[in-house]
Amino acid sequence: MTTTASPTSDAKAATIARIMGAGITVAGVMHFANPKFFDAIVPPALPPDQRFWTYASGVAELLIGPLLLVPRWRRAGAIAAIVLFLAVYPANLYMAWDWRDRPLGERLLAYGRLPLQFVLIGLALRVARTRNAPATRP
Repeated sequence: MTTTASPTSDAKAATIARIMGAGITVAGVMHFANPKFFDAIVPPALPPDQRFWTYASGVAELLIGPLLLVPRWRRAGAIAAIVLFLAVYPANLYMAWDWRDRPLGERLLAYGRLPLQFVLIGLALRVARTRNAPATRP
């Protein structure tokens, strides 16, 4: 069964894509601006080391975020974002476990990231299922 998205639905998905694209891009920049924070949430058992994964995920975010901002590449960006959110989920699990003895506010932040990943996956899926806006030429 084929479904056709309404123009309103397309506009909402485009807004979601722009917000998500900007957020992912900023997160990618932060991996390089403050790598120690991200190193600390990478499970230490992952080879070769935590900094490698911090930079690798930062590069991925710097590639994926802008894809979500460009209508022509939005679907590919949304699919890539879903893969990214799944790939970094172990870091969120590790963070929740590692922060179990921290103050309540920090624990809530760590625990809140777990269901948030699924919300982000759902939003990215919505963007991926929306037809891309046609390219316009002057």
